[in-house]
Amino acid sequence: MTESVLCTIFKGNREHELYVYVPRAAGEDNIPEALRERMGKLSEVMTLKLDSDRKLARADTASVLKALAEQGYYVQLPPTISGQVLHDGD
Repeated sequence: MTESVLCTIFKGNREHELYVYVPRAAGEDNIPEALRERMGKLSEVMTLKLDSDRKLARADTASVLKALAEQGYYVQLPPTISGQVLHDGD
């Protein structure tokens, strides 16, 4: 049997595609003040049940679960754009 965590994902209004995952029960109280300041006004994106069988689009589920257990939150940074991607259309 795999352990599952009900978590909520928040985004801010300052940085596009920066998301923070927190356990649902803790809510945004688990987000450190410095990170809150960086993100700006927080809004809830979704709540989902995470377990080792669940696949996430841009994060490793095991890393998310580990961070939630150890520090109480997980930060998903915006994807990096390589120079090749920028020049492919030229």
